[in-house]
Amino acid sequence: MRTKLKRSMIIAGLWTILAAVILGGCAKSNETASSAPPSSAAGDEVTPAGQFPITKEKTTIRVMVPDNAIVEDFATNEFTKYLEEQTNIHIEWDVVPGSSSAEKLNLVLSSGEGLPDVIMGFNMSNSQQMIFGTQGVILPLNELIDKYGLETKKMFEQMPVVKDSMTAPDGNIYSLPHTNECFHCTLPRRMWIYEPWLDKLGLKMPTTTDEFYQVLKAFKEQDPNGNGKADEIPMSGSPTGFYASIDSFLMNAFIYNPGGDRLYLENGRVVVPFDKPEWREGLRYLHKLYEEKLLDPQALTQDEDQLRRLGENPDTAILGTTAGMHMGVFSEFYGASNRWLEYKTIPPLQGPQGLRIAPREAYHLVGTGSYLIMKESKHAEAAFRLADFLYNEETTLRSVIGRPGQEWVEAQAGEIGINGEPAKWKQIADWGQVQNINWGQTGPSLRTNELRLGEVANPDKPLEIVMYDEAKTKYEPYQQAVENVLPPLFFSNEQAIEIADLSKTINDYVNEMIARFTIGDADLDKDWDGYLDNLNKMNLGHYLTLYQEVYDSKYNK
Repeated sequence: MRTKLKRSMIIAGLWTILAAVILGGCAKSNETASSAPPSSAAGDEVTPAGQFPITKEKTTIRVMVPDNAIVEDFATNEFTKYLEEQTNIHIEWDVVPGSSSAEKLNLVLSSGEGLPDVIMGFNMSNSQQMIFGTQGVILPLNELIDKYGLETKKMFEQMPVVKDSMTAPDGNIYSLPHTNECFHCTLPRRMWIYEPWLDKLGLKMPTTTDEFYQVLKAFKEQDPNGNGKADEIPMSGSPTGFYASIDSFLMNAFIYNPGGDRLYLENGRVVVPFDKPEWREGLRYLHKLYEEKLLDPQALTQDEDQLRRLGENPDTAILGTTAGMHMGVFSEFYGASNRWLEYKTIPPLQGPQGLRIAPREAYHLVGTGSYLIMKESKHAEAAFRLADFLYNEETTLRSVIGRPGQEWVEAQAGEIGINGEPAKWKQIADWGQVQNINWGQTGPSLRTNELRLGEVANPDKPLEIVMYDEAKTKYEPYQQAVENVLPPLFFSNEQAIEIADLSKTINDYVNEMIARFTIGDADLDKDWDGYLDNLNKMNLGHYLTLYQEVYDSKYNK
């Protein structure tokens, strides 16, 4: 099933990166990546850290950025104008269509022609940062951080995980992040249940896999929507929905299932769950649900839009439970039915061996590769100081929300935040529509838990309140230890290509076999050994060794 054609398609997907390395290597073969910024063309153009304006004379830097669907025009944007007023730095924008942004980025980096001062908002991967950083295309920022990083150093001190995520194995920091300490986002693997059905049938919120099974049976057999039809779907999901796959939540009652490529740490060793006996027992449970028609067959194939149509069935509620990060995965926020508010999270279920885990995405808050300065830039110091200013709290609110007094205001005494503590600020305008006031989360910003949860709670728009409360009360008590979470890693170009190939092959096969074992197309007794043998043939051991070597190179020196 894994043909040479498929492998070639995988490698082709990374070919632009490899080509960039080759071309960049030819152009830079006699250079080394120095962490020292180039001399300023204007001499002493930058004022000391913390002083404004940043440059004594009007300075222009060129920034390449992908377009943003909710930003009309970066050049005339109100926040852009504010930055220029405060810093004396004029931004010349090179806006790239989002549909071709990856190709454009690689072309510019590999050719070395037409390089801007700054590449912003592309979320360049750690592997690409290593490639172009070691080739001398991207400027290491260590010395600039030491000299000018007033807000950056505060961020690193407050959240050491940010600096850890950004630091390559060679000790260099090649980019600045978009940091968004979204509390509920760190606990995303949830199961939602339609609470009115529990109430109607006199059922309690399930706490174990056995209780969950009994609830699903009741939903199937006792007509909880009261229409006299057997149209209830006890459980559904989507393999492509936002944390909505059938294994996303339930497998954590049997074995730690972090999702994604399902890699995690166990006593300092990189492992996966899907080759272990506990994984097979979790599959037995899924097969039982499927065999008894408690699990919707469409959950194995449908997309998120199809799942949402089940949740918003116009006649009556038909969806009992589904995995998903939030209610918008399977229903419509603030929709006509208002059904989204009637779904509540099920706490992590306790499995037959007593396991009860809420996977934790400890590094979720760090959006790496958000802001990179080119080594050839003549205004590297100014470009860095501009980025550092973006981490200021008021600047972040202006960048993400808008103008003080017009889109947000400081909280008044007595106003309470999302977390129940005294609030810091209040949003007074809608967010998310096309506008020309803020950057719509493009580029660096620093939204700490204190800032995010310090927003005045709005009972008329309770989404953030609900998400915080559900995560805080039901998932945080069971969150997985951070020691088990595999941190972001930096790979060489050779490692990145090999890992991409192996990861695609292995994870496609694992997902295929989840479906086959669930529906009974493969037998968990007769075919399990063959499944493990196939994983070995796909070089699972070598795949884990590659990760282990890179992890050890940084953390176990």
